[in-house]
Amino acid sequence: MDAIILVVHVMVSLLLVGLILIQHGKGADAGAAALGGGGGGGGGASSSLFGSQGSASFLSRTSAILAAVFFATSLSLAYFSGKAERIESVTQQAVTTTVTDPVESLPADLPEIP
Repeated sequence: MDAIILVVHVMVSLLLVGLILIQHGKGADAGAAALGGGGGGGGGASSSLFGSQGSASFLSRTSAILAAVFFATSLSLAYFSGKAERIESVTQQAVTTTVTDPVESLPADLPEIP
């Protein structure tokens, strides 16, 4: 379950970064308006800079949905990581082996040490 959520989380984060990078920022409109890009020597700049935008564009809606999915997967990954078994110390992970006689465990084809 954790692996599926992690894969979805990584895919959503990459999509979200790409989607944000291709969006047109509002600061670009302000720069164009200040340089007279609104037509009529800057007279129409107030309509492009402060004008009302009827509904959110497809990109902003999609980025909001992806942000909500990213938030949900982040919370679910945090929840599942808290439920995993915790190891208190490194010695609990250590594998213990007992060697009875180190000479007997040597391979037979090795020469004798003088």
